[in-house]
Amino acid sequence: MKVLSLILGGGKGTRLYPLTKERSKPAVPFAGKYRIVDIPISNCINSGFEQIYILTQFNSASLNMHISNSYNFDRFSRGFVEILAAEQTFEHSSWYEGTADAVRKNFIHFKTQKPTHYIILSGDQLFKMDLEKYMKQHVDSGADITIATTKVSRREATEFGIMRIDENNKIVDFIEKPAADVDLSDWRITENVQLNSHGEKCEYLASMGIYIFNADAMEKALDNNYTDFGKEVIPEQLKKSKVNAYIYDGYWSDIGTIQSYYEEAINLTTDSPKVDFYNEIAPIYTHARNLPTTKIMNTTLTEVNTAEGCIIKDSKIKSSVIGIRSVIRENCELEGVLLMGADYYENEEQIAENKANKIPCVGIGKNCKIKKAIIDKNARIGDNCSIGMNPANLKDGNYDNYSISDGIIVINKNACLPDGTVI
Repeated sequence: MKVLSLILGGGKGTRLYPLTKERSKPAVPFAGKYRIVDIPISNCINSGFEQIYILTQFNSASLNMHISNSYNFDRFSRGFVEILAAEQTFEHSSWYEGTADAVRKNFIHFKTQKPTHYIILSGDQLFKMDLEKYMKQHVDSGADITIATTKVSRREATEFGIMRIDENNKIVDFIEKPAADVDLSDWRITENVQLNSHGEKCEYLASMGIYIFNADAMEKALDNNYTDFGKEVIPEQLKKSKVNAYIYDGYWSDIGTIQSYYEEAINLTTDSPKVDFYNEIAPIYTHARNLPTTKIMNTTLTEVNTAEGCIIKDSKIKSSVIGIRSVIRENCELEGVLLMGADYYENEEQIAENKANKIPCVGIGKNCKIKKAIIDKNARIGDNCSIGMNPANLKDGNYDNYSISDGIIVINKNACLPDGTVI
């Protein structure tokens, strides 16, 4: 058996703007030191699937750099992680028009590997799954296609493709994002029903956007002009192929919006996060950096995750994630802040130049108070700034150096906020 893993990088990532202004969605930093794409890649590697392609087309330079710096298999391994960006060929001259179209246009690269199976994952989801177990069920069932599913409530079902299965987990019906008034009483599952955080019964099976295809089934399924797996390919294959469901009971979340991104990252600071990043057997891999330890001086930290190479002085920080090379100067108060950090340190000459030009240094200046905010990389926040301290005054929208989405302030990458800024 030979498995190729295909990670779909998604489109422009407009729901994650401005974090996707200068980078693709999979390349967005996450949890202090990672990128979102590290999660599906790590799931593949931990499951023994080490031949991985990432399909993307928007703002791919940052993603390319991260992949080349992070995933280098030794010469005795057949493993690789490679990016396949949209390209013009004699056969295809257009951009990827959807998830299925992206796979179809890259068959020329896949077929040289002679795979027996494809596993397709999304580049913007938070989960830890034993994909080897998933593959075993697929092979043992004799299915042509297996769709990973998660349990959702009736209210949540309006946001997903919902499956109805028989006693052998064969999918017998599918409906895309059913409206709240559609009768789904015959679609309920009865075994191992769970409750979500709202106390609602999770009785319906929703597609996770994670698929396993036999290689020949994939080629037949894409021998057409369909562009999307969920909306077109899967419903059509239910009529032609044996399509099964794999029921996943672990935690899974789509982190495609600013709100979901923020909530999932902050959750990692709690005593019992929904996804375990501290498992040595199944770690989350990323770029290994030669950074010094974080230096913390006279500071109170409460439920805080800090990455390498930070310098934090005389401050109070609560429920926050502090990214690599972050500098937080004296007498700051941060609560519910995702600080992505910096790509570099400023030396003494650069700091003197900043002072002469009356520009804040990279990081957070003195006497700042910041609440419920995402601060992108290399941002410069001056002294005596107040950000998010008056939530009633915040209005969603895009502004000069920042955006506000669902009451969450996002300071743009490389933004410069002068002393005394109030948001």
